[in-house]
Amino acid sequence: MRIGILGGGQLGRMLALAGYPLGLSFRFLDPSPEACAGQVGELVVGGFLEEGALARFAEGLDLVTYEFENVPVEAVRFLAGRLPIYPPPQALAEAQDRLREKAFMQSLGVPTPPFHPVETLEDLKVGLEATGLPALLKTRRGGYDGKNQILIRREEEAERAFWALGGRGLILEGYVAFDREVALLSVRGQGGEVVFYPLVENRHEGGILRLSLAPAPGVSEALQRKAEDYARRALMALDYTGVLALEFFQVGEELLFNEMAPRVHNSGHWTIEGAETSQFENHLRALLGLPLGSTAPRGRSAMVNLIGVKPNVAQVLALSGAHLHWYGKEVRPGRKVGHITLRRDTWEGLAQDLSHLLALAQAAEPV
Repeated sequence: MRIGILGGGQLGRMLALAGYPLGLSFRFLDPSPEACAGQVGELVVGGFLEEGALARFAEGLDLVTYEFENVPVEAVRFLAGRLPIYPPPQALAEAQDRLREKAFMQSLGVPTPPFHPVETLEDLKVGLEATGLPALLKTRRGGYDGKNQILIRREEEAERAFWALGGRGLILEGYVAFDREVALLSVRGQGGEVVFYPLVENRHEGGILRLSLAPAPGVSEALQRKAEDYARRALMALDYTGVLALEFFQVGEELLFNEMAPRVHNSGHWTIEGAETSQFENHLRALLGLPLGSTAPRGRSAMVNLIGVKPNVAQVLALSGAHLHWYGKEVRPGRKVGHITLRRDTWEGLAQDLSHLLALAQAAEPV
């Protein structure tokens, strides 16, 4: 069985590493000849909208998936006419537009922060009256890890933010004074079966995910069930197959939807060592119509991203229960180049070494 993956980053790389024990093989399509997934599978170098590259990529494949949500929908629809592709193109289209995804979730009865489409300065004025200050102005499309968004604290900052983001195709979102950010990973198989991982607490700096704690400490059973209910609504409405990640703001015992990702997700990296079945293996099981694996956690895990630094490998491996994942990417400021997962049987055991883990992730050695 040969699986094609649109995108050649670390998520594609980890999908392949999870799939080889199952007897699968992989081919990637990516515009960059340096795409790190090319180190573990066949890489077709070409643009996502180049029909020749898409044709070379598709030849001999059994099915296709994608590892990031900014793959052009046109490319997915081109391939969908030739072979099975999961998750469905509609999920990709919803996730690529911040306005569409929030309107979609609202239509399912899932609460969101207040939001308002912005195409003109008058739209922005009306939106600010509705959301109040502070508020976040974002591009509807593109941008991730905190990019393409500006926090507006005072009215006099609004016009400058409007033009800085291009002056059209924007969305204004009310600022939420949340307790914390959490994420839920769900998996739906071809036969409609659904499994959920426990809610994860995510901590960001500069818009980039730095740390995930799994399962999120202090989550009530009611809050977990609420998140699962919201995810199930989206899975059913999209006739979804594969892993779907939903990110929420937690305010007390309420959840406000923030973003979704129709793919395996950074906040699920802990599952490689910290769950009975990793998100990557379960995504592949779902695509192939195989039974989904248990999502039960193995104790407690902390996952820290390596952002623009290569750690001292020996020091990381000297920490009992630590697992280093290096993506084989060139180290550059602000770039995710790897992650470390630390697993313990209890929260108390994890908490004792958490500061050490974070220090290891920030101490770079020469590259």
